[in-house]
Amino acid sequence: MTAGTDTTPQAGPSFSLDEERAAFRKMLLIRRFEEKAGQLYGMGVIAGFCHLYIGQEAVVVGVKMAAKDGDQIVTSYRDHGHMLACGMDPRAVMAELAGRRHGVSKGKGGSMHMFSREKHFYGGHGIVGAPVPIGAGVAFANRYRDDGRVSLTFFGDGAANQGQVYETFNMAELWRLPVVFIVENNRYAMGTSVERSSAQSDFAKRGVAFNIPGARVDGMDVRAVHSAAREAIDWCRKGNGPYILEAQTYRYRGHSMSDPAKYRSKEEVSRMREEHDPIEQVRLRLIAGGVSEDELKKIDAEVRKIVSEASDFATADKEPDPSELYTDVWA
Repeated sequence: MTAGTDTTPQAGPSFSLDEERAAFRKMLLIRRFEEKAGQLYGMGVIAGFCHLYIGQEAVVVGVKMAAKDGDQIVTSYRDHGHMLACGMDPRAVMAELAGRRHGVSKGKGGSMHMFSREKHFYGGHGIVGAPVPIGAGVAFANRYRDDGRVSLTFFGDGAANQGQVYETFNMAELWRLPVVFIVENNRYAMGTSVERSSAQSDFAKRGVAFNIPGARVDGMDVRAVHSAAREAIDWCRKGNGPYILEAQTYRYRGHSMSDPAKYRSKEEVSRMREEHDPIEQVRLRLIAGGVSEDELKKIDAEVRKIVSEASDFATADKEPDPSELYTDVWA
């Protein structure tokens, strides 16, 4: 790969059947987990903010399949899918959503503020645009230690207009930091379309002023994301500096559980579900490759069981002891 900006959505090479199965299982786990989280929110088990990842599963799964063990992930508040893609325990994630003591952050982080050093997941961050400088900081540590790791930093199209993003781009290129800036462009930010909010809606070009190369990819095709992410990660790992990857994706729900999403038509959402669903694309390819419907149903049943157990664990777990208010506080 040479430095430049490719604004044409990239198609990926074919997966093997094993890769298709792995992608199908992981995306399905995220989908079923998020559906259950939505149900628990409606029941009052989950409170506060809750931003679901339904529809965007191919982005983080494709990127994670292209990464190596030790590469870190930093993301925004739409973060449950990223946690599961990192291999975090669904029970601990669901318990955290419910604010329970055995949640991954002891019930004190909730939906938007989880963290796992063991799984190289450095947050969930509730401030719009915050993942970008934090992800660059992680990349600075990688470069300082010369450990060969790459920081995979996710943020949305709405966050792409934040000033801190461009300050970070400048520093990241000056210091040749190994960071892939991944713009999950779901087209509506918090509720305003990119056409209305962004003077330059081709986010792969956002690094041109800083000499950062970029590419645009179909974020509904896990193969395409995997292929583009692998090239971007390789670019960074070789010491070439940062890279921008725009994944054109689509969320099926509103910005958060409190958003009725009246700014787009039901027909548009239905069309995306019917024609571009990332999981259905993989399912059809698996069937075309000779995988039986029974096997796929078995995978779905296994995933549903994992999610059901996570739900049961979270609802049965106790809330944190009040003494936890005084732990993990910087003094």
